[in-house]
Amino acid sequence: MAQDHPGIFSEATRRYALGVLVVVYTFNFIDRQILSILMEAIKADLGLSDTQLGLLSGFAFAAFYATLGIPIARYADRSNRRNLIALALAVWSGMTAISGLAQNFWHLLLARIGVGVGEAGCSPPAHSMIADYYPAERRATALGVYSLGIPVGILFGFLAGGWINEFFGWRVAFFVVGVPGILLALVMRYTVREPPRGMAEGRVSAAAQPSIGETFAYLWRKRSFRHLAFGGALTAFVGYGLVTWMPSFLIRSHGMQTGEVGTWLGLILGIPGGIGIALGGWLADRYGARDTRWYMWIVAVALLACVPFSLGVFLSEAAYLALLFLVIPVALGNFYQATTFSQVQGLSTLKMRAVAAAVLLFILNIIGLGLGPQVVGVMSDALRPQFGDESLRYSLLISGLVNVWAAWHYFLAGKYLKEDLAATARDEGAGAAPAAAGVAR
Repeated sequence: MAQDHPGIFSEATRRYALGVLVVVYTFNFIDRQILSILMEAIKADLGLSDTQLGLLSGFAFAAFYATLGIPIARYADRSNRRNLIALALAVWSGMTAISGLAQNFWHLLLARIGVGVGEAGCSPPAHSMIADYYPAERRATALGVYSLGIPVGILFGFLAGGWINEFFGWRVAFFVVGVPGILLALVMRYTVREPPRGMAEGRVSAAAQPSIGETFAYLWRKRSFRHLAFGGALTAFVGYGLVTWMPSFLIRSHGMQTGEVGTWLGLILGIPGGIGIALGGWLADRYGARDTRWYMWIVAVALLACVPFSLGVFLSEAAYLALLFLVIPVALGNFYQATTFSQVQGLSTLKMRAVAAAVLLFILNIIGLGLGPQVVGVMSDALRPQFGDESLRYSLLISGLVNVWAAWHYFLAGKYLKEDLAATARDEGAGAAPAAAGVAR
């Protein structure tokens, strides 16, 4: 499809494209997180340890997802992003369905790697498209809407996975959630319009596309980027560890069944989680417009408020009290999503936006998705001789304290954000090459 002239897209076209991207991202998280609700059944069927389960849900996926995301994003910055997302969706959906055929740890490991390879082609080009659809003052809200795919995907993944496993087994669950994504790929390819680069700003960049190394160096020179990237990675470390292992914790420590666990966790992670993402993006746009520092400081406050409630989750002896405590950390722990990704788009120039998103996702996912579930699993195995089946309770409790460290990084990111955003605006206006633009600060 030929690209339209900047400014030609109607609001309805923008909303439709954003809506389809939300559904795509929902399937992204259904297929990514369904393993969490199925882990106890897989553990029993295939005889796996918590360390192996942590590898399947964490590093095996994250290493390929994060690493391949960068070269794929560079391709997206010079090609049709819509077509790339459609192809990626078809790949990861097919690999999710194939996961149901696994006969041992290695089969499932290869299938999870395949899911990671496919999903690497989703968010960087999607972020770049959204940045071209929506101007800076609406971007955090738009990316917050896109990020609703996370809680909605987890909600449906947990609900479907929990009940399908209970009635039909874990293998059927993988088939049921994987196949529809292939049909959605056709919808993405043939109904969504590719936006011209720079459409939201009403300009076109004349600069050459920077290399991956130039993009990374350009972002790394900005202190706000360094702190928001590590703050986001540490927040994701806590979040992915929680989402991955919470079903197993409720089954082991509170004797719940997968259907019941899937229902309660799906509702809590889906509804308060979605409210947290949308509210975090809205508050960041509202207060950040008055004082740029609050784009990041709103996250720091939310993360510190999470900590006492997280302690309540894992120190409660009653299952439903633990679930009640869980509502607040789930909501506040998602405040970082929209504004973190939005500010990275603002800190990067037009021709590096998809790669910039991939660089951020690489840091978030290697530390967060790669290490979060893995470290929780390793700690659980290490604590098992002392605490038995309760080892997972204390492993999750310890990991939740990392939010304090994450809040410190977001506080520092806010201090430097205004200066760094202004530097990017000057570089883009001057047509400066990223390798030479700016100075180390």
